[in-house]
Amino acid sequence: MRRTDPEGRGPVRYGPPAPDPGLPVLPELAEVLAAAAGRTSPEPPGGGPVLREAAAGYWWRRGLRSRPDDIAAAPGAQPLLLALLAAHGGDVLMPRPCPAWWTPQARVLGRPTYHVPTAAESGGVPDPYALLETVRRIRAEGGAPHVVLMSVADDPTATVAPPELVREACEAAVDEGLHIISDETWRDTVHEPHAHVLLSPAEMCPDDVTVLSDLSGALVPAAWPVAVARFPATGHAIDRRARVLDILTALGGFVAGPVAAAAAHALGEPGPVTARSAHANALHARVATAVHHEVLTAGALARPPQAGRHLYADLGPLRARLAGRGVTDSMELEDYLSDRLRTPVPGGHRFGDELGALRVRLDTGPFLGASPEERLEALAAEAPLELPHVARALAFFRSAFQELR
Repeated sequence: MRRTDPEGRGPVRYGPPAPDPGLPVLPELAEVLAAAAGRTSPEPPGGGPVLREAAAGYWWRRGLRSRPDDIAAAPGAQPLLLALLAAHGGDVLMPRPCPAWWTPQARVLGRPTYHVPTAAESGGVPDPYALLETVRRIRAEGGAPHVVLMSVADDPTATVAPPELVREACEAAVDEGLHIISDETWRDTVHEPHAHVLLSPAEMCPDDVTVLSDLSGALVPAAWPVAVARFPATGHAIDRRARVLDILTALGGFVAGPVAAAAAHALGEPGPVTARSAHANALHARVATAVHHEVLTAGALARPPQAGRHLYADLGPLRARLAGRGVTDSMELEDYLSDRLRTPVPGGHRFGDELGALRVRLDTGPFLGASPEERLEALAAEAPLELPHVARALAFFRSAFQELR
């Protein structure tokens, strides 16, 4: 049975949240948040100087020269993307599949959205030739494409787009007069940084790219909503940033003071924060690789996970067996696997994939254990896959997929 919302308005179309980190709050960040709990004044629209200075330094260390005046912050990636799209206007293009929270922002604004196929080797970045064809078709039909969204380190596919593909896609977009919004939420979760080089579109086309990052991707807990955007250093960008601040003000989109303090501390990347990030990346890489092996063993398909806390599985090769269990589309597959794995398994329709495609995102957080103690044990272990609770979770997953072989 397909899930409907409590008021009977039909299938729930939006969500799910970003992949669960599966780890408790870093004590140092909790202390910073607690120390700032007495603040009574809110952050100004776009974030205060301390938060914006920290964000500028974060990007400067990654090769993107930034000033505090180039930065805007908001209480989460959703309101920030909404403000960015509203400030730009026009139709929106995005890769297929794409993060589940992108499309709703454009729909709230009443903007047409167009999904562009991605290359075989990775998701997150539109295929350059398909992008050009889509732009020209939209214009021929009377549309006005203005913005294209990309995610070089991608949710949901957990892949890192190769630099040559990023360059070609960016050149195609800029040649067609599109502005690029680069979602780099997962850039610090690349499993093997030396093997998978991450090239930001802002390095390729510095005057035509706004970078967006949800800090809950790698730096702060999801319960502390904060996201930051880096604007190009151009006159047009100054005007757009001012418009974004106007929209955030109208929405009441101010970062909470204690959250801003914790986010600024995390963006400064002190030792405990970087150590937690490195250990978490290594842990999720091991679990995702193990899950990827089980997916392939069951006869399904998935690109090797390269970033994040998830992978994107295609159960199309098992279509005949799934049909025998009453599963013919991604909504039914979502329910089927969520029931058997006892954890939410979002279907591909939530990421802009065709309903008939049997794809799901498999998150690695639930494999790390149920209690905070179990999850910390997995983080500290030299061989986390051999821990009893992790091994049990993987065995349970294996048995659920073996039913489909």
